[in-house]
Amino acid sequence: MTTLGLGAADFDAADFDALRAEVAAAPVTPQRVAEALRRRGHPVSADVVAAVHARVLRETVGLGPLQPLVDDPAVTDVLVNGPGVVRVDRGRGPEATDVVLDDEAQVRRLAQRLAALGGRRLDDAAWWCDVRLPDGTRCHAVLAPVARPGTAISLRVPRHRSFSIDDLSRTRMLSPVAARVVREVVAARLGFLVSGGTGTGKTTLLATMLSEVPDAERIVVVEDSSELRPDHPHVVGLEARGENVEGSGAVDLHTLVRQALRMRPDRLVLGEVRGVEVLDLLAAMNTGHEGGCGTLHANAATQVMARIEALAAPAGLGPQAVAAQTLAAVDVVLHVVRDGDGRRRLAQVAVLGRATGPDGHAVAVPALEFGADGGVVEGPGAQRLAALLAGRR
Repeated sequence: MTTLGLGAADFDAADFDALRAEVAAAPVTPQRVAEALRRRGHPVSADVVAAVHARVLRETVGLGPLQPLVDDPAVTDVLVNGPGVVRVDRGRGPEATDVVLDDEAQVRRLAQRLAALGGRRLDDAAWWCDVRLPDGTRCHAVLAPVARPGTAISLRVPRHRSFSIDDLSRTRMLSPVAARVVREVVAARLGFLVSGGTGTGKTTLLATMLSEVPDAERIVVVEDSSELRPDHPHVVGLEARGENVEGSGAVDLHTLVRQALRMRPDRLVLGEVRGVEVLDLLAAMNTGHEGGCGTLHANAATQVMARIEALAAPAGLGPQAVAAQTLAAVDVVLHVVRDGDGRRRLAQVAVLGRATGPDGHAVAVPALEFGADGGVVEGPGAQRLAALLAGRR
């Protein structure tokens, strides 16, 4: 039997669950907690009432025990791997916290409450969800037994602070040469993609670059989950949404791109893509709006074309057609990585072109490589990059 120490009293898990269900049916107050304790024969001291009241609130309101972690300005991700210690990422990889979830039932209730906050259901029939919470936090949850060792919850915490290129230079995400290049990419209105793995800073770099767009230009951002917060006076954001609990009300990226084109964008931006919506990204960037951009998961800048072709394949578009659309839309790829010490940085810049040979497929050619020490190595695409930047000025 699991025993919960609360103040001067011990509760078994079943007893506490019953008490919580009783008091959570209405606003949770210390008075209602004290009354429930008396009915159940527990001691009613100030310590016990305070401890039970605090725990019931944690387990019934908002993000519960995860709220202090989300409120930490250094935290970018909160990770729950079933019952036990909760981990966070503060830029140095996952690290343990003092927050402990006691059992699978508690984790499952928390996941279901977070799903409900985002307007979704989470149960054995709908065993996963990906929602945005009211505070902007992105929540992904998978119920056990599909997830092991228990229900898994991942929170991506938005940081509403905007960064400048100078800020990223001070944190060494951008070397001096890299800072100059990203400024010139924006000023030249090149079409670009920011690639990288999960948590490498793709969204941070893209938002920072959009903050460099002249104030007179209108930016329209289309995202699956709203994350981009550029420091710019004229930004309009459109966010996709899934079906509601009745199975209706879905709004997909394809529809939003069509709407964005009618909103007089100077720069059209499509946030992170993970599937066939990559075609919407390419379509958006091929509409005559220079300076379009987006983000994409990839292992290296040179692998972006293979990634795009793989994502587009289920839609029935062949490599040649994908290559033609990509070359017409994208000039430059900026690839970000995360070093072993947790530092995020711009590591590669590549330009797109056609390979020599009969098929002439599209390739990303390395132009600049930025080392962890700030050094720069020019690649075969360096001259092409210089010509692109000079040609659009």
